[in-house]
Amino acid sequence: MQTYKIPVSVLVVIYTADLRVLLLERADHPGYWQSVTGSQDPGETLQQTAAREVREETGLNTANYILRNWEIQNHYKLFEEWRWRYPPGITHNTEHVFGLELPETTPVVISPCEHLRYIWLSWQEAADKVFSPSNAQAIRILASERKQKKFSINRT
Repeated sequence: MQTYKIPVSVLVVIYTADLRVLLLERADHPGYWQSVTGSQDPGETLQQTAAREVREETGLNTANYILRNWEIQNHYKLFEEWRWRYPPGITHNTEHVFGLELPETTPVVISPCEHLRYIWLSWQEAADKVFSPSNAQAIRILASERKQKKFSINRT
């Protein structure tokens, strides 16, 4: 029996205080670079989904940093090549955008079944390199919001 994905996902932009952005290269599609992404599991909150996906895809524990829901939703048509993962008739996904700020770039542990390698790039390079328009938009929003000092580490 096939278990289908829920058409609700998270996109987690992992970045540093100086706006370096972590990108991962998809194992199932070499040359496709992206931020952390993943579908919600039954019974999970979006915050739990984001934390789980970050842990699974990078080995990072979000409890050590600030994981913020940016309250941005993207509704988009699923790529034809990936529709088999969803129930029959599902053609669209709703993506919820999160950000995870780290104090500096750090090595991550990728899952070889999901990703081939990772890189840290300036936000401009990262926005140009990702294959997903919603991912590029989220990275550009990050840069814009940081200039306005809306996203920053604030631990007290």
